[in-house]
Amino acid sequence: MILKTHQAAVNLARAQGIVRGRDLAKVGASGATLQRLLQEGILVRVNRGLYVAPYRGKVGEPDQLAQLTIRYPNAVFCLLTALQIHGITTQSPHEVWIAISHKARAPSINYPPLRIMRFSDPTLDVVQVCIDGVIHIPVTSIAKTIADCFKFRNKIGLDVALEALRDAWQKQKVTMDELWAAAGDCRVANVMRPYLESLV
Repeated sequence: MILKTHQAAVNLARAQGIVRGRDLAKVGASGATLQRLLQEGILVRVNRGLYVAPYRGKVGEPDQLAQLTIRYPNAVFCLLTALQIHGITTQSPHEVWIAISHKARAPSINYPPLRIMRFSDPTLDVVQVCIDGVIHIPVTSIAKTIADCFKFRNKIGLDVALEALRDAWQKQKVTMDELWAAAGDCRVANVMRPYLESLV
């Protein structure tokens, strides 16, 4: 028989996907209770202070992104990682690209490896992408991601930016108005102009 506290902890983990220890404590599952939940396999520890219901199975890349979001809620996935999340690239980055503000403290973790970009306003044009139907992670919009790729073409390569632009346009994931607006916001309208004009 599952105790009321145990059931509350499981329900919370199922509702949120990945849950913090402090959130479990709010439903009465802290200290010895939490240890018992772990020993009995009712919850699984996936990282320091982060837990999931056992049905989620092996932690994959989407879960790693979700864990980063929980631990660093002000970070936004950008550039190559955003392209991968939006499904508009053949690139498979070995680092997770995140944007934080110029004044924010950089995340300090061993894994996954991070590529940290400093944006004046990382929350500009951000969308929430749902993972596993439960967890929402902040990602730069498709148009903003493409404009950022042109802005940081010296870091990621112009070929990557062009591939993302063509792929997003062919898949009808972005409109010309969205692209022009993002190009203006990122101050790369002149750089992107010939490529945008070639699409129409």
